[in-house]
Amino acid sequence: MNFTQNDINQIEKKGLTVEKVLTQIALFKKGVPFINLKSAATIDNGILCFNDTQTDELINTFETNRDTISMVKFVPASGAATRMFKTLFTFLKEYNPNKQSINSYINKNDVKELSLFFVGLEKLPFFEDVVTQIHKVHSNYNNLSFDEQRLLFVKTMMDENLLNYSSFPKGLLPFHRYKEYTSTAFEEHLFEAAEYASSNNEANLHFTISEKHEHKFDEEFKYIEEDVEEKTQTTFNISFSYQKHATDTVAVTKTNEPFRDENGLLVFRPSGHGALIENLNEIDVDIIFIKNIDNVVVNKYKSEVVKYKKMLAGVILELQNQAFKYEETLDYEISDEQLTEIADFLSKKMNVVFDKEYENMSLHDKKVYLKNKLNRPIRVCGMVKNEGEPGGGPFWVKDKNGDISLQIVESAQIDIKNPEQNAILKNATHFNPVDIVCSVKNYKGEKFDLTKYVDYNTAFITSKTKSGKDLKALERPGLWNGSMAFWNTIFVEVPLITFNPVKTVNDLLKGPHQIT
Repeated sequence: MNFTQNDINQIEKKGLTVEKVLTQIALFKKGVPFINLKSAATIDNGILCFNDTQTDELINTFETNRDTISMVKFVPASGAATRMFKTLFTFLKEYNPNKQSINSYINKNDVKELSLFFVGLEKLPFFEDVVTQIHKVHSNYNNLSFDEQRLLFVKTMMDENLLNYSSFPKGLLPFHRYKEYTSTAFEEHLFEAAEYASSNNEANLHFTISEKHEHKFDEEFKYIEEDVEEKTQTTFNISFSYQKHATDTVAVTKTNEPFRDENGLLVFRPSGHGALIENLNEIDVDIIFIKNIDNVVVNKYKSEVVKYKKMLAGVILELQNQAFKYEETLDYEISDEQLTEIADFLSKKMNVVFDKEYENMSLHDKKVYLKNKLNRPIRVCGMVKNEGEPGGGPFWVKDKNGDISLQIVESAQIDIKNPEQNAILKNATHFNPVDIVCSVKNYKGEKFDLTKYVDYNTAFITSKTKSGKDLKALERPGLWNGSMAFWNTIFVEVPLITFNPVKTVNDLLKGPHQIT
């Protein structure tokens, strides 16, 4: 494939190379292979489950060490709130107040989500803000019919000239209404971080955001900083980054030719949250907590959430400490007994499935093999019991080389038309709430290059449109899927209270987002 000089200039301006773009196009042509599931990870088969005593001991491990390690809470927060309001967008587009009542519209179209929205209206965190805005424009609001009031409420929320909530970054949308104030998800992450991602009364948080929203996050932090620091007795160091343009991927037509816009320019698209491995790679601390922007709770549930974050951190500190000791041991002369001890640790504690040839290796080759398996980033991932929520799950996976490992797998990566693979999927007992603690340095305190542990064959190809034309887009391996494929992975069961995402506006009506 030949690119013009203009194409090459465009590619290089993005920080890409022609070779990388050709590799992306080749992946479109070849197609992304499905993941080969071996079995679902379950309790005692890849997922650990701790009793109360063990949990307390792990928390104590974390508390004992927290002021001696550096930590940061990493929060992917670039998404806009648009998808939260999909039902309301459809309602505004389809509903005709001159032809039907709102109830008849709901019944005719079986829109249970809209019915729930209107029933819970007064419990929404931004209810009073919306009503205040309405009164500024419509002094006769109280005299309007019930349907007119409800329609006006939705229009005021959504109108780009009024509150325009759908254009908000999800992290800055009002999430929780307390007696004296309303908090955003961004603010809740600060309060939470003070509890478990702080050492010596300092908490570091890093948010990956859309470039156009940075000033909004800055303004929000300045507005709440003094109050949050006073309440938590913690100083906050907040940093932001954007998805790098050099991680964008070229779009192609249905026939896998480069897709061009009306001006003949190549079209590039952001490559999904997997691109954030680059952002994560730039953070130089001992321990990183990862949690999505919309997974927060009101104050009364926070202690329970914090408890299990500390437990996960305790797990990783214990494993890291032992792994570091073994790595150091491997630098010197070592006995067969010590080799066996290290191999048992990797197998039983780190879920490493050994190569069949391991037992036939020489002493030197065994040392090299064990060193390679130990010398990797570690992730400890909370897993909750499957309640039918969409998202990735924990599985044992066999790769093209026959190697077996624990992975977080999205349903889109599974060939559900294959009866055997579909049966494994249906046997899954847990799913991934994105509740991850990472160890990203080796035993010498040197930071791993996280980009070296990505399985680039686990990308996603999706169908999109631009200017009315169909195109195919390539997403990088997911941040906690293929981007961490070659990490040492430990799964731990955590309770459902730790998972409270806000995917639709109605999720804000659920218990963990309500103070009463």
